[in-house]
Amino acid sequence: MRRRVLAALCAVLAAGCARDPAPFEPGLQTAAIAGESSEPRNRARIRTELGTLYYSVGNYAVALEEARRAVQADPSYALAYSLLGAVYMELRETQLAQQNFERALRLAPGDPEINHRYGWFLCQTGRELESVRFFQQAIRNPLYPTPWRSSAAAGVCVLRKGMLKEAEDYFVAALNQDPDDLVSLHNLAEIRYRKGELEEARKLIGRFNRLVEPTAESLWLALRIERRLGERTAEAAFANQLRRRFPASREYQLLQRGEYD
Repeated sequence: MRRRVLAALCAVLAAGCARDPAPFEPGLQTAAIAGESSEPRNRARIRTELGTLYYSVGNYAVALEEARRAVQADPSYALAYSLLGAVYMELRETQLAQQNFERALRLAPGDPEINHRYGWFLCQTGRELESVRFFQQAIRNPLYPTPWRSSAAAGVCVLRKGMLKEAEDYFVAALNQDPDDLVSLHNLAEIRYRKGELEEARKLIGRFNRLVEPTAESLWLALRIERRLGERTAEAAFANQLRRRFPASREYQLLQRGEYD
């Protein structure tokens, strides 16, 4: 699917692609890129979609070039500036990221994806509390297809400021919309553990570990939950997994030192 989409995008644009990125399933159908590619807005849209694919697999150089070409094709296309902002954020060009996000918001202040991206930029640049307003703007948009992403992101950002109750509310809201949201499952499990709600914490981190390959962090949390519950067999099983899978991890070092909390 990924290769067909990239090939189709490049064919429509009559331009080659720099390289084939790592395996990725973009969820973009080739039917969505059909049409008159000579029309400026359509060319900008196609360039932005192609750039977004490359951005998603970490090829920021190509993503940046495609976003720039999108802006050249149609200087009023807000999503192209949003992509520029996201790429510059990854490149740690904070001022350029800020400028492009602001331009995108001026052009489309209600766009949920732009608000989400800008909110995450603010969160990543030490403005966690300021970011919440933009996540909420995205969440309120009834046409936003993935509002749980913004709820989970808001939860992460307020948790960084020690706002446990607010973070908990955001993670619960995200899981009400998508019970498999991994960010919310892991973070809410950690919060429940801190609050002593061990059975609920166990369910949440157990679901996380079933949905994806366990991480060192998720195994460590599961181990500590079982330890507090007095389930020594389960605790030992998680300890063995941690040792086998992540022997160089910080979590395994904590286990060896007996530093559980």
